[in-house]
Amino acid sequence: MTKDEERLQRLKVIVNSLSEEPGCYQYLDKDGTIIYVGKAKNLKRRVSSYFNNSFKNRKTQILVSKIEDIKYVVVPTDEDALIQENNLIKEHQPFYNILLKDGKTYPSVCITNEYLPRVIKTRNIDKKTGTYYGPFSHTGTLNAMMELIGKLYQVRLCHTSITPERMEQGKVKKCLYYDIGKCKAPCVGLQSREEYLQQIDEIKDILSGNTRKLCQKLLEEMQSWAEKEEFLKAESIKKKYLLAKDFDSKSRVITSTNQNIDVFSIEDDENKAYVNYMHVVNGCITRVFTNEYKKKLDETPEEILSLAIVSMREQYGAESKEIVVPFEPDFTLKDAEFIVPKSGDKKKLLFLSETNVRQYRIDALKQAEKLNPDQRNINILKELQRKLKLPKIPMRIECFDNSNTMGQDAVAGCVVFIGGRKSKNDYRKYNIKTVIGPDDYASMSEVVYRKYSRAIEEETPLPDLIITDGGKGQMEVVRKVIEDQLHLDIPIAGLAKDAHHRTNELLFGFPAQVVGIEMDSPLFKLLTQIQDEVHRFAITFHKQKRAKHNTESELDLIKGIGNATKTLLLKKFKSLKRIKEAGYEQLAETIGASKAQLLVDAFNKE
Repeated sequence: MTKDEERLQRLKVIVNSLSEEPGCYQYLDKDGTIIYVGKAKNLKRRVSSYFNNSFKNRKTQILVSKIEDIKYVVVPTDEDALIQENNLIKEHQPFYNILLKDGKTYPSVCITNEYLPRVIKTRNIDKKTGTYYGPFSHTGTLNAMMELIGKLYQVRLCHTSITPERMEQGKVKKCLYYDIGKCKAPCVGLQSREEYLQQIDEIKDILSGNTRKLCQKLLEEMQSWAEKEEFLKAESIKKKYLLAKDFDSKSRVITSTNQNIDVFSIEDDENKAYVNYMHVVNGCITRVFTNEYKKKLDETPEEILSLAIVSMREQYGAESKEIVVPFEPDFTLKDAEFIVPKSGDKKKLLFLSETNVRQYRIDALKQAEKLNPDQRNINILKELQRKLKLPKIPMRIECFDNSNTMGQDAVAGCVVFIGGRKSKNDYRKYNIKTVIGPDDYASMSEVVYRKYSRAIEEETPLPDLIITDGGKGQMEVVRKVIEDQLHLDIPIAGLAKDAHHRTNELLFGFPAQVVGIEMDSPLFKLLTQIQDEVHRFAITFHKQKRAKHNTESELDLIKGIGNATKTLLLKKFKSLKRIKEAGYEQLAETIGASKAQLLVDAFNKE
């Protein structure tokens, strides 16, 4: 028995002894380092699946090959397993787990625990300092809030240490902020602490998204002063009310609900996943974050979203009782309910979250493309792979087109795109040899057979995808050659055009079906480029052949008269008729005596 077989046998003994309760498992390598952490509703069933051949994709095989030991923790519920998994991943950062970002670079707002609290922006979280609101991923929203607070209230901006003892001892003095009207100097008793703390409470409402509550309070206060005929005070409150009302209307999105809701959505591709978290308070979106997760073991969207919900709620201090999600997770939270909305305001919120995460993914791809221009084409080809469900990325695409005039001068062309770029050295021109008359299907069959039978014979690269410049008929002709005659397994697609001879749709499969592609997408533009290029290449070759055919004359049939001589004669005499009418002496002056004699003898034979 080999060492690897001994290792697997030892691990299977551990697996067979596992509990069938919920839990969290850890895989360790030969150095005792945790390389993977996972959760399970049924520990034994989940862990044993890693050692079944049916489960082993390439990445999982690599992971299993490095496992030397298995540890596990049995917990009461699925939720506990998920939380335990989240904590262990953050603590150990295992190599094969997706990357969890902590978001510490986002700014927050802190209301300090001081005797006279301050309101400050910060990126450092220390809960001993005060109460934190945020973090805010969008600095524009944060700045708008801070601007509103600055207009409504005059909270202290100084860094002076203020305590009741220092105030009683007269060690605190009013500062420049009082002189310029930015502070009412509560530090020296010019504003009561009760009034100051009331301002802080209202600021907390703004930071929590409860601007409606503040607006209602200011409205009632304004009306109260007006009833007492204290119009100056009422006017002062009215200004604050209008500012708060304006901010509330701008921050409101689509719902009038008074509930606090968390909304999550996910978008993923082959290597990464993006999870959007949106926090809604009283109809206002107060937080929007999108975290990026790097896949390590082809995790499913369900697995990633479950982990992200727990992680992001902990990360951003979310405690909403309702969580809107695109699909039902495979776990439950003790103090929260999952909702998959079908219609209404919550469906609109989910749509908004999905729009955000989709845009984030697009922006991330664009940034990656700027750093690596070739990556853009790879991303487009990956999209084509997903659309056509191809077994691999179509790095080499070959496209065919025919051209003739009523069956005359029939030719065909093949263009090659490698990595989404033209590979002109691989372009090929074909004169149609076996087809008589205008028969595009027969011409296509001849060219495709010649192209790939030679490729098989010479062992040159075969394409990952063949595209015909035509519809279902052309595709079927190519299929018969590729599959029935040459016994090759190459995917075949067709590009059809509309009445205005513009690329209209992509066809794939047998029977052929239209593949939905947005007409302004990069993929559609690439396909249009391929079709335009093969059409240009084939028709240019056809025009060259036709032009050559049209310029052939009796001079081409006279032995000893080449292209250079013919050019001199046509330049001098302009036409074949005038060349025939010219005498021996005139011809000899232009092309020499011997060639002049060849012409005279040939014309006399005529």
